[in-house]
Amino acid sequence: MRALLPGHGASRGSALGRARVRLPHVLDVAEQHIRQDQIDDELARLHEAVDATRREMHSLRARLHGALAKEVGEFLDLHALLLDDPELLHGLDQLIRAGRYTADYALRLQRDRLAAVFDGMDDAYLKSRMDDLDHVIGRIHAHLHQRATDTPGVAGEVLVSDNVAPSELAELQQQGVVAVVTAAGSALSHSAILARSLHLPLVVGNAQALQGINDGDVLLVDGSTGEVVVNPDPGDLRRYRERLRDAAREQRELGRLRSKPSRTRDGVDVALWANAESLEDVAKAHALGAAGVGLYRTEFLFLRRRELPGEDEQFQVYRDLVLGMSGRPVTIRTLDLGADKADRTGLAIGDEDNPALGVRGVRLALAHVEVFETQLRAILRASAYGPVRILVPMVSGREELLEVRRRLRRAGLQLRKQGHEIAGHVELGAMIEVPAAAIAFHGFVDVVDFVSIGTNDLVQYLLAADRNNEALGELYSPLHPGVLRLLRHVISIGAEHKVPVAMCGEMAGDATLAPMLLALGLREFSLHPATLLELRKAIRDSDLSDLQSRAAKLLQARDRAGIERWLKAATSI
Repeated sequence: MRALLPGHGASRGSALGRARVRLPHVLDVAEQHIRQDQIDDELARLHEAVDATRREMHSLRARLHGALAKEVGEFLDLHALLLDDPELLHGLDQLIRAGRYTADYALRLQRDRLAAVFDGMDDAYLKSRMDDLDHVIGRIHAHLHQRATDTPGVAGEVLVSDNVAPSELAELQQQGVVAVVTAAGSALSHSAILARSLHLPLVVGNAQALQGINDGDVLLVDGSTGEVVVNPDPGDLRRYRERLRDAAREQRELGRLRSKPSRTRDGVDVALWANAESLEDVAKAHALGAAGVGLYRTEFLFLRRRELPGEDEQFQVYRDLVLGMSGRPVTIRTLDLGADKADRTGLAIGDEDNPALGVRGVRLALAHVEVFETQLRAILRASAYGPVRILVPMVSGREELLEVRRRLRRAGLQLRKQGHEIAGHVELGAMIEVPAAAIAFHGFVDVVDFVSIGTNDLVQYLLAADRNNEALGELYSPLHPGVLRLLRHVISIGAEHKVPVAMCGEMAGDATLAPMLLALGLREFSLHPATLLELRKAIRDSDLSDLQSRAAKLLQARDRAGIERWLKAATSI
């Protein structure tokens, strides 16, 4: 029987496939004891399962390439760190030795103990790490019984589950899974961001999915509207075929925009920069005609390793990045470890009460000046091969930027004395992601050459709503009057002082929001190459003078519904 199950669209695209339902992992293990003479064998069984889990994750990493290896690797590293957590491993050993429990039951007890600790935390982000712990424990439990850790994906299937880890998505797509539907999750989670990069349709927050869908049901998934049709009727299938034809036509039209300028209908050029994490991203950005790299994340050089990268290693990476853009500017963001980025070098503080508000970004850099100056030297050396800009994350105010400028100037003098060739001027910019920095931008606009608004953090700090907390999914929204007014404030100050203002968060890559951002005065967007052509089309379809005439009404909106009505009217011109 046909059924329509509503959810939230998290990654655009339509898919038709058979349902593969994966129920939430629960360690429903009865209490069991072993004899004294079985303890050593049971410990060996547990340790082999842990080692097998490590090998499995290492194998998954080895199968990923390019940008996916960097994006997914962050989460695999977090899981690897959990496997090495002495609290987890020592507790398991003690339960087996002292309680003479089976490895299965010890795993359940230790999981429940740690879950109680996570549940008692005030910080929503840290609470959400329980999902990672469950994922790791589920893999160990599966290896205890020598079975597959996850239901394998089959070509043409739609995975239906409680949630999905970012580390799973690339593997699922490679196996032929055509879409994912989850009962929980957020459209702004790491999984959703990765799904959009993979062009894998994803629907989240579909509360009825696990109860209303059975294995083998035919599902029609719309990753834009969030609707899931169970056992679609002929009318549904006809509309699906029409959507596929429309999507194919849209892709052909987008392909023709590769060599076209990013220019509005009334002749105003808009700069489209690319966010990048790899040379593959740089190659795509170059081919799509990006104005340059607006954000290159350097923390991937520091993750997944136990030693800090040296100056020469960093220099070679940055040099190749600059060469890859063939003279177009490259914006290199300085180290942004902390908060949600796993770090094995010991540089980032691992036990902060509230890491999202802790020692991260420029705060961490200035707490480890030798590491920071090494990175600055490497970036300056790369500037000899093409235009380079330096972007400093998590800036709060003027003092931090003055300190960075002082160290940048000193590094340049040292390099010249040592005979290195560097550019005469390397632009310095600040990430605007702390609300205080946005409000007080006028106080440091004279010490920056450009700024880039990081909306992912700015919105969650401004609204006090963690974007990864599914319970706050409705509250966390860039379509909030306070967000728009703060963006307008930053853009206006930049225009007044002739300091370029770009945007590099998720908002910048959402083509549906382009009219609103253009109306607010934004003229530079930095986004993942995967969505660059969609944004170019939205810009070319826009009449800037008309949007500017509507800006006052946009800023008068009192709530999200009012902003959505404005957007609907603006896109129907």
